[in-house]
Amino acid sequence: MIVLVLSSTADELIIAHTNESEYRSFIANKKNEALHSRMIVMPVPYNLKVSEEERIYQKMIRESNMKDVHIAPHTLKITAIFTILTRLKESKRQDIDLLKKLRLYDGDNVEGFSDVDVEKFKNEFPEEGMDGIDPRFIMNRISSAIIKKDTKSINALDVLRSLKEGLDHHPSISKDDRERYLTFISVARKEYDVVAKKEVQKAFVYSYEESAKTLMDNYLDNVEAYCNKSKLKDPLTGDEMSPDEKLMRSIEEQIGVSENAKKAFREEILIRISAYARKGKRFDYHSHERLREAIQKKLFADLKDIVKITTSTKTPDEQQLKKMNEVIATLIDEYGYDTTSANELLRYVGSLLNR
Repeated sequence: MIVLVLSSTADELIIAHTNESEYRSFIANKKNEALHSRMIVMPVPYNLKVSEEERIYQKMIRESNMKDVHIAPHTLKITAIFTILTRLKESKRQDIDLLKKLRLYDGDNVEGFSDVDVEKFKNEFPEEGMDGIDPRFIMNRISSAIIKKDTKSINALDVLRSLKEGLDHHPSISKDDRERYLTFISVARKEYDVVAKKEVQKAFVYSYEESAKTLMDNYLDNVEAYCNKSKLKDPLTGDEMSPDEKLMRSIEEQIGVSENAKKAFREEILIRISAYARKGKRFDYHSHERLREAIQKKLFADLKDIVKITTSTKTPDEQQLKKMNEVIATLIDEYGYDTTSANELLRYVGSLLNR
């Protein structure tokens, strides 16, 4: 956007704004030359942070007639990812792509990069953000998605499809830019695929929270025996048995703990347990982020077949239906979905798992 400040001999200013193409047309017109010396031009780039772009959409939606529509979690974030990608410039550095750059600009930690790198990327293109997709186009496409679907609930896929259709009718997008933007829609779709799988994974694990805690306790018992070079007792027979290496590795491999690193990882867990005990605290399922992630992934890996069957069977049996309803209830009660978007999410993840 270009902000124009027009001064005169009177004690007043006239402030206006326009887009860059309209400004260039104005400057090129010889009839406007008398105004050129009276103008102060201030280029104002589009926002380049995903989190702030999402807030812009939220504000615009609150102030529109779309405020009563249920927008599924992550929909606006995925949309913002697409939008910001259209505004970024490809760095000359080979170790960075636009998605990493997007995350760095949004304040995320990206391995191998520092705040100094972020400043270098910003200085590389002072004009970055002066072109790309604007929020008004996004709002129009969200509105079109709502109208086309004819429901009071939309998700990220609905908006991405609407964006794709909208690019065909955008009057000022060149053929090259359109091809680039279609690529960015694909990138945003892949980001959504990751988010969708994790969302269902969390919902399944939440529904089977007791299973997660039981698996965690079993792992910790084995880790303690391994580190102390002791035996475990079979709960049924009372016989002594060695730590279950297969169980421990099946969990550790979920987060990339190698064979060589397993001993250090287990010892670190045991140290953490001792530290909690000294403070009079109990080490539980939520006490170690990486271990919790490993437990969740292990549990979800074991549940994948259930997810596939539950989400792809046209006539699920009573047990499958019960599991599906438990997960849908979790998505609604804990993660902010409504009935429509929760069912759509489950079906979509089921299709991803069946590919």
